[in-house]
Amino acid sequence: MHTNQTNGRQPRSQTVRLAFFLSVLLSLFASCLPKSPTNTASSRTLTVYGFSVMKESLEKGIFPAFAAKWRQEHGEEVKFTSSFAGSETVTNQILQGVGADVAILSIERDVNRLQQGGAVTSDWQALPHGGIINKTPFVILVRKGNPKGIHDFADMGKPGLKLIHPDPVSSGGAMWSVLAIYGSELIKSEKETGQRDANRAQQMLRAIWHNVISTPGSAREARTQFELGQGDALVTYELDAILMKQTGADIEIVVPEATIFSEHPATVIDRNVTAAERPLVDAFMNYLWSDEAQRAFVQYHFRSITDDKLNEANRELAQIKMPFTVKDLGGWTAAYPEIIEHVWRDQVKAGK
Repeated sequence: MHTNQTNGRQPRSQTVRLAFFLSVLLSLFASCLPKSPTNTASSRTLTVYGFSVMKESLEKGIFPAFAAKWRQEHGEEVKFTSSFAGSETVTNQILQGVGADVAILSIERDVNRLQQGGAVTSDWQALPHGGIINKTPFVILVRKGNPKGIHDFADMGKPGLKLIHPDPVSSGGAMWSVLAIYGSELIKSEKETGQRDANRAQQMLRAIWHNVISTPGSAREARTQFELGQGDALVTYELDAILMKQTGADIEIVVPEATIFSEHPATVIDRNVTAAERPLVDAFMNYLWSDEAQRAFVQYHFRSITDDKLNEANRELAQIKMPFTVKDLGGWTAAYPEIIEHVWRDQVKAGK
């Protein structure tokens, strides 16, 4: 009888089937492995701390636009981590060690505090426009129909009014508000008589502060209280007033005859930025003064610091009859000790 001798070997057909089966298994195994990272864009993170009313313009405008620009130019994803609070609070957080790469603050004095604390070692005022990225005037929010007849800062000193005002101890916006109120009387008295009447300015500030019923920690917290129905009036950044009006709130914006333009500095927190991170951080800082970024600020109701013509794109921005800046009050080195500390803290607040 003839038998099929294989000498211990598999028939050829079986060998082919086995090879095919093994290749399928290997393919399935490979498909379950993680994808190679070489085909994915790398990702980097920037941490930005800002004063409260910067939130919308940064998170909705500046961050996504810069990330798109960086991705196009460098093939990298940039993600942002951000935190917002009163300017003094943000400054204290950074001095205590939070990992911010960049700070955008309400007042120049806070950047100086960061320098004194060793967090900022570079010359931030060597940046474009002295480190100032945008500006906005201070206005008054009142209830719909203006039932209390408030048409200027002086009207807020009427007996019986209830005012919301952020705390100048924690809020840069509150300091700007104090300077707006006090400075407006200095500017108007000078125009009327040729001399600044500091007593007239102090008396008006005293009358207004007597009506303050709540002092929340930031301008944004003050806005929230006002939105919830507390108080008859609130002095705040024009941009926050416009944002509140756009929500459909029953409020009106009163533009004072004379008011201050707040100017907002940005700085790198040098202590937290490594040499490898510096190019990205510097690129973001320089971007803040680009036309694209300045238009984004205007879109969210700040004023451009680089070109006033850009402000024409936003028709909701008010015309200010007698605008002034902190420089008209001697700059922050004079305004803080002389007005915030000596007048507001030591006399007005202490004597309330």
